[in-house]
Amino acid sequence: MSNPVFTSSRAFQDPVQQRGNQAQGYDYGTAASAATLENMYAQPSATPVQTNRLTYDDVIVKTGGLLALVVIAAAVSWQLSPAMPGLYIAGAIIGFVLALINIFKKSPSPALIMGYAVAEGVFLGGLSVFMDAFYPGVAMQALIATVVTFAVVLVGFKSGKLRTSPKLTKMFFIAMISYAAFSLVNLGIMLFGASDNAWGLRGGEIAGFPLGVIIGAVAVLLASYSLVMDFEQIKHGVEVGVPRNLAWTFAFGLVVTLVWLYVEFLRIFAILSGRD
Repeated sequence: MSNPVFTSSRAFQDPVQQRGNQAQGYDYGTAASAATLENMYAQPSATPVQTNRLTYDDVIVKTGGLLALVVIAAAVSWQLSPAMPGLYIAGAIIGFVLALINIFKKSPSPALIMGYAVAEGVFLGGLSVFMDAFYPGVAMQALIATVVTFAVVLVGFKSGKLRTSPKLTKMFFIAMISYAAFSLVNLGIMLFGASDNAWGLRGGEIAGFPLGVIIGAVAVLLASYSLVMDFEQIKHGVEVGVPRNLAWTFAFGLVVTLVWLYVEFLRIFAILSGRD
């Protein structure tokens, strides 16, 4: 059954019905003629842009723009961080706050999402120059690994070989909660000096292999699965015709995942470089 508000409004009545109503004494003043009706039906179907429906191009453009902001802010931060060593920490805090705001906001805010991209760029640039000073070359290695992983997941998704499932998604969220809890505990250990190792619990070993690399590899798999989830949500959004402004939300989700992926690779390569 249709909404009575819609059915009672002439804006939602088809022209034939309006002509019938006019014949019964309802004069709308704008009754369509037969020629007008024929011309209307002969018109081509409206495009997604005209109907304000999401397209893949919308998501691609928004994502590309946000990544450009991240790269530009990271380049500036890379140059400023030697003189302002605490800059990347400020970027991390601001980025975290803006991420939470954007996640829980009911409608996307382009300004806040772009602000997040800039803050994360400042964080990544400062973190990268700090890591690269101790472990030369890890920043470029992490960047290449991130781009390659994104490309592999995208190709796998487009080919239909990579898909989510209810069981895998349930395992993903359980693993995410466990990883988040471990990361918080490890951060506390590092901040309060409860471990002699700079990596905290990640600095341990299992059978002579760095625990941090193992945990990092698990995190990379989680981030990769998150990318598959992002792609599926975008595909579903385009297919059902969600509003175009949600392209900002999808682009934001992709950037969050890519930032996470880069940081994990940066940590993995730094730990491996420290063993050389």
